[in-house]
Amino acid sequence: MIGQLHQVIHEIEHHWAGKRLLVVGDVMLDKYIWGEVGRISPEAPVPVVRRTQHEEKPGGAANVAMNIARLGAKTVVAGITGGDEDEWLLATRLRAAGVTPHLIAADGYPTISKTRILGGRQQMLRLDFEQLGSVPQTAIDRLRETALALLPGSHALVLSDYAKGAITPEISGSLIREARKLGIPILVDPKGVDYSHYKGATTISPNRGELARATRMEADDLDALLTAAEAMVSDLELEFMTATLSEKGIALVRPGNRVIAPALARQVFDVSGAGDTVIAVLALCMASGLKPETAVQLANVAAGIVVGKVGTVPVEKHELLAALSPQIALHAEDRVLTRGDLTSRVDLWKANGETVVFTNGCYDLLHVGHITLLEKARRLGDRLIVAINSDESVRCLKGPTRPIVSERERARVLAALAAVDAVVIFGEETPIEVILAVKPDVLVKGGDYKADDVVGAKEVRSWGGRVEIVPLVEGYSTTRLIEKGAGR
Repeated sequence: MIGQLHQVIHEIEHHWAGKRLLVVGDVMLDKYIWGEVGRISPEAPVPVVRRTQHEEKPGGAANVAMNIARLGAKTVVAGITGGDEDEWLLATRLRAAGVTPHLIAADGYPTISKTRILGGRQQMLRLDFEQLGSVPQTAIDRLRETALALLPGSHALVLSDYAKGAITPEISGSLIREARKLGIPILVDPKGVDYSHYKGATTISPNRGELARATRMEADDLDALLTAAEAMVSDLELEFMTATLSEKGIALVRPGNRVIAPALARQVFDVSGAGDTVIAVLALCMASGLKPETAVQLANVAAGIVVGKVGTVPVEKHELLAALSPQIALHAEDRVLTRGDLTSRVDLWKANGETVVFTNGCYDLLHVGHITLLEKARRLGDRLIVAINSDESVRCLKGPTRPIVSERERARVLAALAAVDAVVIFGEETPIEVILAVKPDVLVKGGDYKADDVVGAKEVRSWGGRVEIVPLVEGYSTTRLIEKGAGR
């Protein structure tokens, strides 16, 4: 269960779009050649892959930036490339995703690229194109100057170190010192065995193997490994460490304290890029002021999504919220929404390909007839919105003695029903404004209505939706309950 769930949902839906994050590190271009394997080569005992399609995606630090951007935040990435065609492809893909690239071209240093050849979902071969050796100092100097200039105004800094030469001790030290002066959280995805040049960061996020090499411990001895990690947190003056442990989840380590947030059980197709997703989510959580415990829980959810994809594919904002839906369902208060919140939630549902159903009413003194209608309405799609009349609107319709139950109470009770995904209150005479705002796929009304007479029917049909009339359950009504209570 995600801690601070209400705040998490609010941050994702409303505040992540206002965050600006800076990613500095080893940018790459990931190339994929997809094909079919139908035979073994007569030249050597290797499969023959007949190419069917290809694509290029940002990788390395650029994939971290892609993850942050797909989760809704403003993202800037700085790294070193080669001033070649692959740099152009990388910059083009980044801009198309809403990421602002600052790529420093280095003489004699081609843009790093990795070409993966896949037969179906199975990776057959990977070809790496990179220049081994040190990056030219002039490029390092320009990267440091560029990153320092981009740092003010950022809500978090991510140093994505793939040990390709961009994150030198000089660059990491300069950026960490300046970020601390500005009060900006610093997250590091580390490489190598010497983490001393990350000293002063907010957190570093190694995987289990990287942590074992850095601490010179056995990866299989988790208790000893995390004990060494606790000492490292103190030595490096970190606030905490977030170590990814593959199928075991993510460990949040502080001196004298450790917590492991368990991984979510998912079918794993490809773990490439999962670490980038984790640090992207952690960075957004830190930028939003969420607790580290909440951050690692949310990062686990995101990692569970991305390992179910093939290749370095960023997690999408709507996918993350969809993965949180079962937990949202257990918190009724998170399903009572303002009209603006509702439209945002509906956009995410539709991005997931879900069918949205809409119904409305007063729902004063909830009874079996109401429940039956709502359950039948929910079966007509994937998500059910219930719009209820405000107290003033009910008085206009039913008279000065109604409603019996206030709008907030009615909304809260409806939101607690398993069939209901969202409740919104409207004060107009009819719900037409809400219908136009959310554009449901199915409009449901109960009773003896004719479909053509239902408010919003014409509009729903205009965008390809349909209208459904659900018969009422005989013998149940709010008026009858009131009369019964009055002894009539």
